[in-house]
Amino acid sequence: MPVSDLISLVLVLRPAEAPGRALPLWWGAAAHALFLSAVRQVNPELASRLHDEQGPRPFTVSNLLGAARELTPSRQVALRFTALQAEVASALLEASSAGGPLAPGARLELDYLPFVVERALLAPAEHPWAGESSYRQLMSARLVQTAPPRRLRLRLASPTGFRSAEKQQPFPLPELVFGSLLERWNSFSPMAFPADVRRFAAECLGVSAFNLRTRSARLKEGGLRIGCVGEVTFTALNYDRYWMSLVHTLAAFAFFSGVGASTPLGFGQASLAPEEQAGSGPGRPAGEGQEQEQE
Repeated sequence: MPVSDLISLVLVLRPAEAPGRALPLWWGAAAHALFLSAVRQVNPELASRLHDEQGPRPFTVSNLLGAARELTPSRQVALRFTALQAEVASALLEASSAGGPLAPGARLELDYLPFVVERALLAPAEHPWAGESSYRQLMSARLVQTAPPRRLRLRLASPTGFRSAEKQQPFPLPELVFGSLLERWNSFSPMAFPADVRRFAAECLGVSAFNLRTRSARLKEGGLRIGCVGEVTFTALNYDRYWMSLVHTLAAFAFFSGVGASTPLGFGQASLAPEEQAGSGPGRPAGEGQEQEQE
């Protein structure tokens, strides 16, 4: 069992051959299927639970990163998996170790297209979307602050949307963002946060700046998901040290958990913007563009 119960694993892949056909409109479902297949090979019982369970899932996948409108064996791409529980993290690490289905040198399929794993990265120094932490680590770095900043900025790197009042809501309202993060935190963290975090976000946080663009993804089965990408800044209109420390902890957690709906299908990839980071943990993708490639 790994020390970290939060990990972000980045696989650097190379297409084994030119596809010779149209590429998927969105790779999230293929990445989801690959994730479950890899877990099944090292822990079949866990894979069955992850497939069947309802509610928040203890993992996310990304779209295929670096895949423009064509794939060639001369160009590397990447895929990201995160784990929100120690058991899932352990399975991912085992799958990416020597001889595993995600280990360097392994051959795998995404949407029936062959790829070869060239590297499996966990350190932020190796890739901006890689990293590891723990719930305790995220909390200890922020709950002890005497005066958490009243402002924080989130980067939304893949289409991010929410289900609100039985409708799709593509704008990241504070109560939707932190309500989403709170639900996942309380589902998997050993220490739950008060439900009133959502109320604080709704009543005491405001959107003070944003640079957002609408992005849509047409899924293989024909459905259309609409969300936003870019940056949004939240500011405390009525400052409280305790509640803001929880808000900052959840914002750092977003690097692993994602934000909003359909994170197990590649949506809602998020990170805390650089100047908002405090303490340990990666918290953000440094040195790269804000938006993950999704064409």
